[in-house]
Amino acid sequence: MTTAPDPGATPPAPAAVRTRVVLVDDHQLFRAGVRAELAQSCDVVGEAATPAEAAAVIARTEPDVVLLDVHLPEGGGLAVLEALREAPREREVLHHLARGYAYKRIAARLEISPRTVEAHVSSVLRKLQLSSRHELSHWAATRGLLETGDDA
Repeated sequence: MTTAPDPGATPPAPAAVRTRVVLVDDHQLFRAGVRAELAQSCDVVGEAATPAEAAAVIARTEPDVVLLDVHLPEGGGLAVLEALREAPREREVLHHLARGYAYKRIAARLEISPRTVEAHVSSVLRKLQLSSRHELSHWAATRGLLETGDDA
């Protein structure tokens, strides 16, 4: 004989979700101390000492919180924030460029200036070590970045 669940019973508590944290500071000893203090309540999922390292680890781990030293060398915390903001925009520009759109059309679609489009294209070319927008289009196509069904 089975018994019906007690409607007045308290349901089991859900498993505690721990906050995922990335530490960004150029002083390793400071990061170690903060990591030790947070160990009981948070999961430190990454650490970085430079803006470039920070942008990479944040993009890779997608933390809930970033503890960021605003006085980092090589551009400081602001450089980290700018790098995180620019990466999605560069992907958007690449997406349109790979479809053969002119800079002016990309600019109009993304509501940015053609000069900003040029800056993003130059940045992507430099990062991928390519020399032309045609090489960039080919690179995107061979990696399946041109999904079917996208607007033309």
